[in-house]
Order: sequence, then structure tokens, then C-alpha cells
Amino acid sequence: MASIFSKCLKLVYSNAPLNRLRTLALRLDGNSVGEDVYLGPSLLVITDSKSKEVHVSVGDRVSIAPRVTVILVSGANKSKLSSMIPWKVGSVHLSDDCWIGTGVIIYPGVSIGKGAVVVSGSVVTKNVEAFNVVGGVPAKLIKVLEPF
Repeated sequence: MASIFSKCLKLVYSNAPLNRLRTLALRLDGNSVGEDVYLGPSLLVITDSKSKEVHVSVGDRVSIAPRVTVILVSGANKSKLSSMIPWKVGSVHLSDDCWIGTGVIIYPGVSIGKGAVVVSGSVVTKNVEAFNVVGGVPAKLIKVLEPF
């Protein structure tokens, strides 16, 4: 039953017309969401029902643009490759005041630092330091911002 409830919440935080509903649904699904957060529509959090220990942690004043994908669990499923390539599992942490651009993909176990910016369309495979602007596939450092 919990799995059905979680799937319903995923529909809400991905498709609800109001930001307040999207952030509430993300919280109710076991994730941490700070104050004054913007979650753009079509947020996709990839996980599975067996991985209860992983979650998304969103700090205060974080802005997540539309169509962002956060991967918490990734593996080859039933493919024979799964015996050769281990599953990647990890929580994702978005620190205060960071900005995630449209269409960004964030890999399992990644932390994005305070005031960091991830340019639209980027694939984030490694941690991003505070006040860094990163972009590309994979995301690389573009610029360091002045801390506030």
C-alpha cells in the first residue's frame, strides 16, 4: 500500500499546477524540503521501493527548474549486465540557495553546494562546490561566483 501512496505522491510533485502542492508532496514522500523552495513542473525522482534509505534533501531558497531528473537508484535491472556492473544508489543533497536549470540530470550520491548554479541540460555526476557554476555533459566548472 505504501508503494501506491508513494507513486501517487510522485504524480503530484511532478504534475501539480501549484508549487505549494509539489513541495508538500515531495516532503510527504520522505524527502527533506526547506523554506521558500521552487520546484518546477515535471520533476522526476528515480528510485525504487526497496531503497528506503535514499532521499532528496533540498535546502532553503533552492530553485529547481522544470524537467529536472534526480536519480537516487540506477542499475541494469534484470539484464545480465547487473552481475558485472554494481547498482549506483545514493541520496542527493541540494544546499541552500542553489539553482538547478531546466533539464538537468543529477546522479546518485551527488551534493550540490550552497549558491551553486547548474546550467540547463547538464548531467551532474560529481559533487559541485559552493558558489560554482557548472555545465555540460558531464558538468564541468564554468565559473566561481563571489560568496554572499
